[in-house]
Amino acid sequence: MILKRFLTASFIFWFFAACEYNPLDINPEAVIVKHTYSNLDSILVNTAPEKLVLTLENENFIPNDVLDYTLGYCIGVGKIKDSGTVDRIQLFLNEPYIARLEKRISEKFGSLSTQKQKINLGFQYLGYHFPKKKMPERIVFINSFFASSVFATETEIAVGLDRYLGPKTDVIQELPEDQIFQWVKAGMEPKFVERDVLTAWIMTHLVDETKENVASEMIRWGKIIYLTQAAFPNEELAWIMRYSPEDFKWATDNEAAFWKYLVDEKLLFSNKERDKNNFLNEAPFTVGLPEKGPDRLGQFLGWKMVQSYMKKNSKKPLQELIDVPYNEILQSYE
Repeated sequence: MILKRFLTASFIFWFFAACEYNPLDINPEAVIVKHTYSNLDSILVNTAPEKLVLTLENENFIPNDVLDYTLGYCIGVGKIKDSGTVDRIQLFLNEPYIARLEKRISEKFGSLSTQKQKINLGFQYLGYHFPKKKMPERIVFINSFFASSVFATETEIAVGLDRYLGPKTDVIQELPEDQIFQWVKAGMEPKFVERDVLTAWIMTHLVDETKENVASEMIRWGKIIYLTQAAFPNEELAWIMRYSPEDFKWATDNEAAFWKYLVDEKLLFSNKERDKNNFLNEAPFTVGLPEKGPDRLGQFLGWKMVQSYMKKNSKKPLQELIDVPYNEILQSYE
């Protein structure tokens, strides 16, 4: 009789454990992705100078915001309608280093079909959760000349392929240390293209900014990363966090210690920009903590807080999660 009761209790436990609802376990096949792709970098390299202005002025081909950003901010040649801009573009492309950089981009990415497929799937998952939210109209691949990885406008996303060539690529290793630090080069991994595209859109269009304190900023980032996880529910968690497996393990092993440090030092409700930057910004490590640990531990802990909240509120739609006050999520963290 005792054995029968034990087996019955075990069956009930495992039945409900197996039936535990996972809000990220969905089927996005019915979601239609409407954005299109352009490769501004390829256009600049392969279009004859006399045809370049007409090609680039076609707003249906390259959005003005992305064009002005690339030409004006990234490579510094001015707007396409300015006199002499086409000549300056040609001078830029004919620089020996730039010519080699363009060659490496072409060799590494080719048609970008793999990246496009994964980006499309990510936006299908995201569109499932946010059917009424704005999604990008166009994704444009550029050579940002190391100015930016991903840049989101109101309706487009620009992706600087130069920032994803891999840290061991010759044109990356040649970059002066006083301009691009070694830890920045180490993050130029091609595997993160799709992750960064979705994260950039999420942080720009789905999760509102907050300026309150360290805890509110941590949880804002926690929501961003949780939505990135929702866009790529089958990917490794280290990849979602943009960590190496070793750094992810370190962060996981030291989660409780980091939480205790924030509480003991009364840093959770600090509104100092220095504290926010130390815990949330990209860096060689998280300032104030052992240098062997990764950067952005504030983002990581914010993500863990959101995960903890969603585990207790698994039926809550992600559309509602983005509006949950940070202190409600903070109080649910264990």
